[in-house]
Amino acid sequence: MSTETDRITQLEQELDQLMHEVERYRSAAEDTLQQLDWCIGYFTGARKREVARVLSANRAHIRRQYLRRATQAQPLDVASRTARQ
Repeated sequence: MSTETDRITQLEQELDQLMHEVERYRSAAEDTLQQLDWCIGYFTGARKREVARVLSANRAHIRRQYLRRATQAQPLDVASRTARQ
């Protein structure tokens, strides 16, 4: 019985370590998306809309496919609406 308890404890510790790693990578991905948002805004402001559009599409793909998050308004869409007003 003791070896079974020890094995369960070991597996729980491994799971905790893996969950910590997952959270680290998720946090890094979120930081990267924020940097992409900045770049999209920069290129939009610099009138490089095609570059901004491609980066915005890449951002949406990363968010949807890798982070499994719902699609949200892309920064380029928001910037375009703001510029028109």
